[in-house]
Amino acid sequence: MAWLMAVWFFVSYGCGILLVEPLNKISLGGYKLGFWMAQQGSIYVFVILIFVYVRLMNKLDERHGFTESEIIEDPQPESEPKEDA
Repeated sequence: MAWLMAVWFFVSYGCGILLVEPLNKISLGGYKLGFWMAQQGSIYVFVILIFVYVRLMNKLDERHGFTESEIIEDPQPESEPKEDA
């Protein structure tokens, strides 16, 4: 899971701040790549990271027996305790 944070850090801090000048030498759709990564590209990467994280967590849940399909509500509610009079 640490690699997800590493990708997040690289995209947000690396591409958005540290590597802006080298990336600005490349043009993407008429915009400098450094500007595009800071404004749009990082958002796309973050959304992809969310889907990757969800998939990894679902696999981890399945490995340990906690799948969402196995959660079934008890059809019979607990009976209320009888009051002794």
